[in-house]
Amino acid sequence: QLQLVESGGGLVQPGGSLRLSCVPSGFSWDYNAVSWFSQAPGSEREGVSCVGSRGTTYYADSVKGRFHISRDFAKNVVYLEMNKMNPEDTAVYYCAAKAGTKNWHMSDLYTYWGQGTQVTVSS
Repeated sequence: QLQLVESGGGLVQPGGSLRLSCVPSGFSWDYNAVSWFSQAPGSEREGVSCVGSRGTTYYADSVKGRFHISRDFAKNVVYLEMNKMNPEDTAVYYCAAKAGTKNWHMSDLYTYWGQGTQVTVSS
């Protein structure tokens, strides 16, 4: 059973932009921290960004200044805007949710997960 649903992945050229969206299935996550993780082939799943219930944001060093996470409480959607993308950003991107932002980058702590959406950066 899917808990979260991601969308917006696809193919983009280097330097391009993409916006991912994530929505919960059958519940409201107003009190949750929501994060994006990425997993490239043969690599560990890594934390990309996180937004807390009060809007506090966190970013991995590799995406600071390029990616922007936001949430729309009215629409119950969390976004990840990805800009100035490069081939190293190629990965499956997952959204996840848990209570609070402590240790946001640790995937084992998350309660809810989506199915993932493929993002490919290539010329």
